[in-house]
Amino acid sequence: MQLTRRQIYAYVALAVVVTALGVRYLVLPRQAGAGATPALMLSAASTMPAPSPTDASLAAEVVVYVCGAVRDPGVVHLPAGARVGEALELAGGPTAKADLSAVNLAAKVGDGQQIVVPEKAAGGTAATGAVAVAAGGATAGAPAVPAASGLVNLNTASLGELDSLPGVGPSTAQKIIDYRLANGGFTSVEQLLDVPGIGDAKFAELKGAVSI
Repeated sequence: MQLTRRQIYAYVALAVVVTALGVRYLVLPRQAGAGATPALMLSAASTMPAPSPTDASLAAEVVVYVCGAVRDPGVVHLPAGARVGEALELAGGPTAKADLSAVNLAAKVGDGQQIVVPEKAAGGTAATGAVAVAAGGATAGAPAVPAASGLVNLNTASLGELDSLPGVGPSTAQKIIDYRLANGGFTSVEQLLDVPGIGDAKFAELKGAVSI
């Protein structure tokens, strides 16, 4: 069958119309749908609740060592800015022999500090005027004050004061401080014999120059 020129033109025109309709109803809706997807995703993302902020800052704390005339000597944990009085409470409170007049209960404690509560002397007065001794042996706040008798207090003396004792050098003085830190202070002068480097001969020189 041979088509005329007019029939060919008619078929071409029909093909063009069919193609245009196919693009209109099939291709364009898909493209429009694909283009709408990001908008939907953005809309969903915009409605998501913002994550609640977390409080990463934890309350700082200090660790101190309480010894001497307290019921439960040892290491206690306190919030930053705590006072000496709070540290004594956590250590069981002072004993009946404690001389609280020699302790500044209102002073702030520092991390790593050693707080030594002295006992009253036989006459009812403080054995020493020292209050709190830091980890290195130096007093926190005020320097150690020797007893009225002139004896050096083993529980509150600084490294320099111990070094000045007869037969004691810097090395032995540090060992005395290490011993009192490890054992919560001296409860008797005779405990010097438990300090490495102090034998009977050296103790005989020391016992008349020290107190607790």
